Amino acid sequence: MRKKSQLKDQERREFIKKSTLVGAAVATTTVASTAVIAEVSEDIAAKPSQKGYQLTPHVMDYYKSADI
Repeated sequence: MRKKSQLKDQERREFIKKSTLVGAAVATTTVASTAVIAEVSEDIAAKPSQKGYQLTPHVMDYYKSADI
């Protein structure tokens, strides 16, 4: 009887250890991906934006299709 009890306790401990490792891996992945997104956003924000009318390829395609 005692061996079954010890076996269950050992299985529970292993489950808790594995769950902790999986949780830590998920947390690390989440933090790492958030940091990457923040870096990309900073790069986009750092570029100065032009104000006013901009002649872009999209606008040129419109002019060509409208025969202007």
